[in-house]
Amino acid sequence: MRIVYITAGAASMYCGSCMRDNTLAAALQRLGHECLLVPTYTPIRTDEEDVSLGRVFFGGISIYLEQKAALFRHMPTFVDRLLSWPRLLRWVSRFAIATRPEDLGALTVSMLKGMEGNQRREVIRLVKWLSEEIQPEVICLTNALISGLVPELKRRYPVPVLCTLQGDDVYLDWLPPPFSEEARHLIQDNCRWIDGFLTTSRYYAEFMQSYLGIPLDRTAVVHPGINLDGFSPRADSLGRRGDAVVGYLARICPEKGLHGLVEAFGLLQRMPDLPPCRLRVAGYLGARDRPYLRDLENQVARQGWADRFEYVGELTHAEKVRFLRSLDVFSVPTTYREPKGLYVFEALASGVPVVQPRHGAFPEWIEATGGGLLVEPENATELA
Repeated sequence: MRIVYITAGAASMYCGSCMRDNTLAAALQRLGHECLLVPTYTPIRTDEEDVSLGRVFFGGISIYLEQKAALFRHMPTFVDRLLSWPRLLRWVSRFAIATRPEDLGALTVSMLKGMEGNQRREVIRLVKWLSEEIQPEVICLTNALISGLVPELKRRYPVPVLCTLQGDDVYLDWLPPPFSEEARHLIQDNCRWIDGFLTTSRYYAEFMQSYLGIPLDRTAVVHPGINLDGFSPRADSLGRRGDAVVGYLARICPEKGLHGLVEAFGLLQRMPDLPPCRLRVAGYLGARDRPYLRDLENQVARQGWADRFEYVGELTHAEKVRFLRSLDVFSVPTTYREPKGLYVFEALASGVPVVQPRHGAFPEWIEATGGGLLVEPENATELA
């Protein structure tokens, strides 16, 4: 089958959604399908082989300029192609600065308006390419935030269009009013043109029924998976290698709950008869969250266990596998309701049990695997 999967790059950041999309597209290709992974905004970043197309639609620079000034909505084609050049987008994303939520809110609303928005020419370009050059048998969107192109796509090329729901609410709720509410209404309008929806968990399917009004009978739950190449459970057990190691592997930010894990580990240090243990942390750290990590490091130092805390930075795939195999227990105590949590599967594939908050998709994963424990969300004492 000829499949086009439209994903969304996240600049220089490792993004769970685009990593999942890349793994899925690669698996479909191995099964013999002609699956084309098409990036939007920026090239994707993954720690495995990147199977995406070497061309970016809705290039981040172009859509931003088109939003800011009418002049850029009439750029010559060669200028637009230059601004959407993957190497340029990768280079610019290294120096990306924080954009105001108000600016992103207006841009999001405009994108969701499709042919009525400021990025009309971008919609026409992608729809023309899909309908005239690629002619897929089915098209899948990585999320509902890029659904603005669907009405025009269905008018010009009426093939089945599916949409994966895998965290749209987290972004929409971050937008300030009135943009968040307007964006939700536009998505609901666009969803009328979509033939079916995929979610990564039962929890998220039920949540999206109330959040966006998407009926459960139009939604299929397809649990996420990982590429198991390189993963294997370690042979030794807790205590045979010296200090016990608690691990965290996710983006360094408040939403992922590292502060809760640090607080819980601090409580562990005051428990009598505790065996020697360490906290090892890895993951992408953006400029916005560097003060957050510094505050946590200062907190650790004040409590007197800085020698037991280690941030090892970003990891390649091979480094990630080695990191996970060095752990005895794993936790990413998110403050939001996680719809995916690929890091849980990676820990379990390494034979490492997890301790996760009792919300989002985590109860499904623990129930299905028996691979860990659930605790009350944002309760450091219970986590400890």
